[in-house]
Amino acid sequence: MTETAPMRAPSAGPEGREPILEVEGLRKSYGRELVLEDISVRVFDGELVSIVGPSGCGKTTMLRCLSGLLPFDAGTVRVAGQPVTGPPDTLGLVFQDYSRSLLPWQSVEENVRLPLRYKAISKKEAAGRAAEALDSVGLSAHVRKKPWQLSGGMQQRVAIARALAYHPRLLLMDEPFASVDAQTRVELEDLTLKLWEERDMTVAFVTHDIDEAIYLGGRIVVLTRTPTTIREVMPVDLSRPRDQIATKATEEFARLRASVFDALGHRSAA
Repeated sequence: MTETAPMRAPSAGPEGREPILEVEGLRKSYGRELVLEDISVRVFDGELVSIVGPSGCGKTTMLRCLSGLLPFDAGTVRVAGQPVTGPPDTLGLVFQDYSRSLLPWQSVEENVRLPLRYKAISKKEAAGRAAEALDSVGLSAHVRKKPWQLSGGMQQRVAIARALAYHPRLLLMDEPFASVDAQTRVELEDLTLKLWEERDMTVAFVTHDIDEAIYLGGRIVVLTRTPTTIREVMPVDLSRPRDQIATKATEEFARLRASVFDALGHRSAA
């Protein structure tokens, strides 16, 4: 496949919406190894943007830079207009490995309430937020259980509820369904869409699954191999609400799948 120049996301948001995430010239290296080079993209208020790239291209590194968990070498990152120099209080993050992000000795409710300790809110409000978030992911009946008493899919729901209870303006999700079975993955994809639509959240969703990226996203950001930059930003012209069978059976879905595969270089490797 012929190399193409990096494509940047549009500077104007849909329907005049403001950018919630702004990345310009992001660069990150580990020693002499350049991992991210000139990453520039905007994610606008209320968008759900999918991010895909080849295995090992630095998707998790990029998300950690965007969330303020990892320092970067050059460029700027802003969340809700504020430069990121550490984890923003307007941002939530759902990790891939739920088993390591939850505290096994604390209850489901305690895990969800954990980050709220650092919010300037009362214990009563924190309890209300946790209860509401757990209800939204269908776990109200399991608040007293420990994470290890739940299935993998239920544990990831706890992790999602913890992020929701924080009331973030921007939710970053790092391949959150990579470790669950296919049926649970479908359920969690639909749960993500439901929560996004109900809460009018802004979501940046990193995945290695092309079908998942298309099914969830309004746009798809396709990354290159390392040193990683943005190869292409694809609009997803699929109607909402989406359906696991009907949406994936459309000609447009098939066309998008072929386009993403091609952008990732799979055809040239075949």
